[in-house]
Amino acid sequence: YPSGPDVLRYIEDDPSRALRATSTSIDPNVLGGALIFVTSITTAQLFAERPLLSRRWLVVSIVLMGICLILSFSRGSFFGLAVAIFILGLLRYPKLLWIGLILLIAIYFLPFTQTYVDHYLSGLRGEDLATQMRFGEYKDALILISRYPWFGVGFSGAPQIDVYVGVSNMYLLIAEEMGLAGLGTFLAAMGLALREMFGGLRRVADDARLESVLLGLVGATVAVLVTGIFDHYFLNINFQHAVALLWVLVGLGVAAAGQAKVAGTDSGQPPRVE
Repeated sequence: YPSGPDVLRYIEDDPSRALRATSTSIDPNVLGGALIFVTSITTAQLFAERPLLSRRWLVVSIVLMGICLILSFSRGSFFGLAVAIFILGLLRYPKLLWIGLILLIAIYFLPFTQTYVDHYLSGLRGEDLATQMRFGEYKDALILISRYPWFGVGFSGAPQIDVYVGVSNMYLLIAEEMGLAGLGTFLAAMGLALREMFGGLRRVADDARLESVLLGLVGATVAVLVTGIFDHYFLNINFQHAVALLWVLVGLGVAAAGQAKVAGTDSGQPPRVE
């Protein structure tokens, strides 16, 4: 765990720029990733017919988590959460699409969010140092993968001095360490898990509480997979707590889908054929 001055994280490690929220997550981006989970699930509860908690506390929680996400300056996490909100709006809560659009417009124009907006836009344009370094990492990762394509180089480091293990992309990192075989296994596992979750959503319409839980888990899972395009911590051995969160999320989603299958069978719907 970092100590001393390393605890404080600034944008591009420049003390003249904004300080990033880290909490106990070691890294601001990891904090942003954790907020994807809880914000997605809480948002689904807020719009549910029968939420598990009082709506007033859900509103307070979402506002605080949204502020914390902005203060982390984690662009990938913000985009991932936007994807989760879009999924929730597309599947069940269309008003969320309009609310999300209004919030984006507000963030873009409010004076106290301009630092965040500038940071985000500079990343989209590829102008800031962090984004340019990512492009270099992607190129180097493809070189390493081309040399060890099937089973990767493992978790102890690269066997050649002119290449290294490490890239801000979850999928490329898996391919570096476990090769295309490991990446294919991971994608297959995620595909099967999402198939179960979406299958559960088709069956659980009569149980509003279970539906809202499953919706939040689906949105969070899709958001995490999207965020993995921009960062690596969800399957990086150095961030065990983030890795654990990913698999807890997937496990909860599959378990909720299993409950939905039971609920659908009990309600008279035809059982699913495996």
